Amino acid sequence: MNTQFLETFTMVAEHGSMAEAARRLSITPAAVAQRIAALEADLGTALVLRSGRRVTPTEAGRAIVAGSHRVLAEVRQMRLAARADAEVGELRLGAISTAMTGLLPPALQRLSVTAPGLDVFLLPGTSTEMYRHVVDGGLDAAILVRPPFAIPKSLEWRALRTEPLVLICPEAWARDAPRALLREKPFIRYDRNNWGGRLADRWMKDAGVAVREGLELDQLEAIAVMVSRGLGVSIVPDWAPPWPEGLTLRRLPLPGQLRPTREIGLLWPRGAPTGRMIAQVCAALLAEPVSSAG
Repeated sequence: MNTQFLETFTMVAEHGSMAEAARRLSITPAAVAQRIAALEADLGTALVLRSGRRVTPTEAGRAIVAGSHRVLAEVRQMRLAARADAEVGELRLGAISTAMTGLLPPALQRLSVTAPGLDVFLLPGTSTEMYRHVVDGGLDAAILVRPPFAIPKSLEWRALRTEPLVLICPEAWARDAPRALLREKPFIRYDRNNWGGRLADRWMKDAGVAVREGLELDQLEAIAVMVSRGLGVSIVPDWAPPWPEGLTLRRLPLPGQLRPTREIGLLWPRGAPTGRMIAQVCAALLAEPVSSAG
């Protein structure tokens, strides 16, 4: 069995879309369909059902998904163990969207110089998804929000950045008191399925803040654009730049004494054979930015 085909099928099954799997694997949807067809031919059974653009695994497909992460992780472990130089090879790294645009680009630039033999495969996703993939072996490491529970001793955590939660509003509303903005304007909520969104929700409950519920989104960049357009206010982490261009909004401290923060860090399995590569990535992420002379 071709493990590349198995990996592709697992991605399709998890996201319910060949287009999304293609995006995450950096290949074409046609290539995804070809890999699925080849795997089905190898196993002699249908693995997916198509309904429009939606794809769902068959009963046989669900049975394969259950053990695929373990199989893929074991294959990668064997490949890594066979290498004499663990700083050379592919590292599967997951990251939340704001880390993809803010923390990773300068770190990858540094790695191109300090570890040119390191090939980083990037997978975007939510903190919940990234955590699960690190635990089940689908990823070597991930940049995510610190989990809202104790991190198991089987995992390593390195804090990279602490981001205070702030109230964002259109520039024209910035003279109003924060509590009045939250009470009177439509509230665009950071999705409570995300760990960062739960921090904002907990702050509102603890501070006794009642809001006019509006939209609930899982993309911070989209929330910022909608706030800039005057569609409401929101509470979001003050994430690492860049923010979307052309915004006309203000970031205000949350009212009261409670000032929650979102911690962003690198998570990986303790004692992983990719440890030396992960150390290279960690060093690049923590390196001080080089200031330009002028």
